[in-house]
Amino acid sequence: MRALVKARSEAGIWMEERPMPEIGPDDVLVKVHKTGICGTDIHIYKWDEWAARTVPVPMVIGHEYAGEIVELGANVRDLRVGQRVSGEGHVIGMRSRAARAGRYHLDPETRGIGVNLPGAFADYVSIPAFNVVALPDSIDDELGAILDPLGNAVHTALSFDVAGEDVLVTGAGPIGIMGASVARHCGARHVVITDINPTRLDLAAQVTDVVPVDVSREDLRDVMHRLGMREGFDVGFEMSGAPPAFDQLLDNMVMGGRIALLGLPAKPFPLDLTRVVFRMITLKGIYGREMFETWHKMLAMLESGLDIRKVITARMKADDYESAFARAAGGEPGKIILEWS
Repeated sequence: MRALVKARSEAGIWMEERPMPEIGPDDVLVKVHKTGICGTDIHIYKWDEWAARTVPVPMVIGHEYAGEIVELGANVRDLRVGQRVSGEGHVIGMRSRAARAGRYHLDPETRGIGVNLPGAFADYVSIPAFNVVALPDSIDDELGAILDPLGNAVHTALSFDVAGEDVLVTGAGPIGIMGASVARHCGARHVVITDINPTRLDLAAQVTDVVPVDVSREDLRDVMHRLGMREGFDVGFEMSGAPPAFDQLLDNMVMGGRIALLGLPAKPFPLDLTRVVFRMITLKGIYGREMFETWHKMLAMLESGLDIRKVITARMKADDYESAFARAAGGEPGKIILEWS
């Protein structure tokens, strides 16, 4: 089968012929239809410091996908061949206190499909049946291929009550835009999204009802005054991983504000905790999705009117992967979908 492989410890990605995945008694084999290129995939493509110390070589990468089941393991009973599916990309152990209590997203033995385990940028992928998420007919393969990052956005946006609140999103990448969309869908009053990339901000305005702010050109305080906000933002989503964005977020929160942190900084940076303590700010780190409550909620929101399709800005054949990865690494504002079938 075809597969995109991190074949060497250097920048790049390569299409290779690989053996068909073997499945165990508790696994399923999925024929991949469509995949999404993730920021994690770009880290692996560029072979940065994180990728070099994390990803074993060679490795089939990719973890955002939709397809159909073509084979079931001997112990699998509640799924069927031909069923359209996506899947949770975090494969857990079952020995930790968190996992045994059903808090699967907190399991310290978690491994990532396409990072530590063979991934979905291939004609076929093997995954545990436990990780399979069936797709309703109303959600096509294109949306199914970006449920993983949408889940990150939903996990972030639902960490705090946003109904009637003013929300500040720092970072207008695809997940930031989707997080803003979820906040609006859940009843936030004002949703402001910041970036220094005008193309990303333009895309955000196309996807959802949001106030885009280029902070290299406009002061957030002026925006707040224009919106009639007296004290600051109630809830913040830090999606950029940029220290200046986090500083700006802290500076513009209300007393007792709540911040969900998804963006990963490229390296450690100093933080003045007195700004958090004296203003009684709540910080919550977000990683992946809550299994499987986030999946339930995002599927329900998509079926009840959440529309994030415009965050997809390019659709390409899998064989055009070189151009696709070059675009993604070069700053494509939205999601790129690769078609495999």
